[in-house]
Amino acid sequence: MLGFLPPLLRMLLTLSLGIINTILHGSVTVLPLPFKWLAPRSALTDRVTRFCLRSTENWSAINGWLIRKLLPPIDWQIDLPPLDPSRNYFLVCNHQSWVDIVLLFTVFNRKIPLIRFFTKREIAWIPFVGFALVALDFPLMQRYSKEKIAKHPHLRGKDVETTRQSCQQIARNPFSVLNFLEGTRFTPVKHDRQQSPFRFLLKPKATGMAFALSSLGDSVTEMVDVTLYYPDGIPTFLDLWSGRIRKVVVSARVMPIPAGYTAGDYENDPAFRTEFQGWVQNLWAEKDVLMTEMSRQHAPVVEAAPSPGRSPFSELTRFFTP
Repeated sequence: MLGFLPPLLRMLLTLSLGIINTILHGSVTVLPLPFKWLAPRSALTDRVTRFCLRSTENWSAINGWLIRKLLPPIDWQIDLPPLDPSRNYFLVCNHQSWVDIVLLFTVFNRKIPLIRFFTKREIAWIPFVGFALVALDFPLMQRYSKEKIAKHPHLRGKDVETTRQSCQQIARNPFSVLNFLEGTRFTPVKHDRQQSPFRFLLKPKATGMAFALSSLGDSVTEMVDVTLYYPDGIPTFLDLWSGRIRKVVVSARVMPIPAGYTAGDYENDPAFRTEFQGWVQNLWAEKDVLMTEMSRQHAPVVEAAPSPGRSPFSELTRFFTP
């Protein structure tokens, strides 16, 4: 445990180890990718994918070990329902920090299939990062603007069909797909700009979720509704690796996805669109009530994380003091 070190040194050491871990496991994940290109949709491809998934699970496990063993203890308040790593899940979660992604991978590692999320097809061509996403069967998303569809009517519906074809590959193995419904990280400025009706949340974007469920089709029937709360204030990525996070609250519930929600036409069916939006709004209202209760039950144990308005210099100086 490195609690005796100043935060800056803790951050440099643990973050360096995390980068090394990412490079090593990322290389192992990308290495067998040519086999997937040469023999798509084959038994060999499925074995290669499972190998890549296990490698990434090991990466996540080592990240969790670094956080738990080398940094000052985090008070984990975790409430999870029974989960099955052999079942398909669609995850929704509130989004406050880049820390969210690391913690979600850590908390749910090997409890559910490896978490993946929709990404733009163009990212697949980025060296190393994009190749790793392809090796792990991240669902690739193809979207066309309304202007482009107006000029080229034959593209109407092709974005959903192209993305659905990408999802057929991920469905060859158990999967979990993550969707941050807010579409961006929560900040007080964004909250005020949106005039959000929720206390702890930004407005959810039903369109993205409807598109994702339509693309996945009947391959997924259950949703894991995850709520993250940081009693000491929203942390930065550097707060995590310097050991400044003292408490994390994670709550999840499993819910059935309503019948027909993976097959509805959100774009062209007004009645379905209204029903789907109402369902998402109710989901977010319940989450806001839960976060309000969390704020009452879990008092801060350290000074809150700095507000987004502070300068980079003031952020850096925090790491020279314990």
